[in-house]
Amino acid sequence: MALRCDRIWRDARLATMAAGLPGLGIIEDGVIAEREGRIVYAGPADAAPALDAPSIVACEGRWITPGLIDCHTHLVYGGDRAGEFEARLAGATYEEIARAGGGIVSTMAATRAASEAQLVASALPRLDALMAEGATTVEIKSGYGLNLVDELRCLRAARSLERERRVTITTTLLAAHATPPEFSGDPDGYIDLVCSRIIPAASAEGLADAVDAFCETIGFTPAQVRRVMRAAADHGLAVKLHAEQLSNQEGAALAAEFHGLSADHLEHLDEVGIIAMARSGTVATLLPGAFYFVRETKAPPVEALRAHGVPIAIATDCNPGTAPLTSLLLTMNMAATLFLLTVDECLLGVTRNAAKALGLGAEVGGLEAGKRCDLAIWDIERPAQLVYRMGFNPLSARVWKGQ
Repeated sequence: MALRCDRIWRDARLATMAAGLPGLGIIEDGVIAEREGRIVYAGPADAAPALDAPSIVACEGRWITPGLIDCHTHLVYGGDRAGEFEARLAGATYEEIARAGGGIVSTMAATRAASEAQLVASALPRLDALMAEGATTVEIKSGYGLNLVDELRCLRAARSLERERRVTITTTLLAAHATPPEFSGDPDGYIDLVCSRIIPAASAEGLADAVDAFCETIGFTPAQVRRVMRAAADHGLAVKLHAEQLSNQEGAALAAEFHGLSADHLEHLDEVGIIAMARSGTVATLLPGAFYFVRETKAPPVEALRAHGVPIAIATDCNPGTAPLTSLLLTMNMAATLFLLTVDECLLGVTRNAAKALGLGAEVGGLEAGKRCDLAIWDIERPAQLVYRMGFNPLSARVWKGQ
């Protein structure tokens, strides 16, 4: 008896990203079958069970990968920081701009002044750009409200994007992004607010899937971040961390101590942090767009991450100040050219490992039975073209939950 499905894709070449297969898990003559938004079969045509579906899509040799996943963005914000870009071109550093009242606090003012509807409207073109290149899951952080009311409003705006578009949105509370002006000189007081009011409120309203913080000399100390992570854990929220971007504050090891989903940036990561991440299963999320945009020179320790078996994800870090980037395809090229990642590492970094960095490894990131039927179908001859080409989008079709 034939297995009843809703839709079948045949005559396709698959890059399954399945954990049990070598490399990208390539299948040259592949079939995918979907029922009720889930994959029921993904594999070789000659090993497929009898399948029956009212809709059959002939892919004519096109490649299918899992839908792409952007696991680190700051997509919801108000305003623009092109002026700071000009200042950096004139010689100002990221730290100098931040200490002069620019940077995150500048975006905070514009974000607080925007309504929720305005935040959604400004974020939609950025989200559309990601989706146009095959993204089916996007993480969005808050971090530009920096008070109870505006942090929750940013999270609500992020959640509402899922109602506007056929895409999966995960949200991360990043209230510990910077000290707002009303707490100038009192970062501990602001962390009190984050831990005692903002995290509990975000958890109670179901607005956040995880909690993040900026562990840095211009952000928050490891002791302050530890308080944030403990509060997140107390409210059943997963942990992520901006770590070791500008200096080594031992944030990666701290994230690992709390079994963090990921530690992100990591240019100044040392072996102690790498070993801690390897033991805890914490993903290393690399952000080559920010590295490029602020003209960093110290690359993350990719070879050491490989040696210790730390999974590597890559993401756009889309934000107004240091990575105004809405292309995962270009992000992959940057990761290859700037960080010397292989083609396989780049593609796994925006699929299987990106899913792991969001705690969604059982749901998305691979073409495997039981996972959501999120697909990207490409007009390419080989997967390397997705990493090799710049300014070129070969997406033929995007499928989210089978549709």
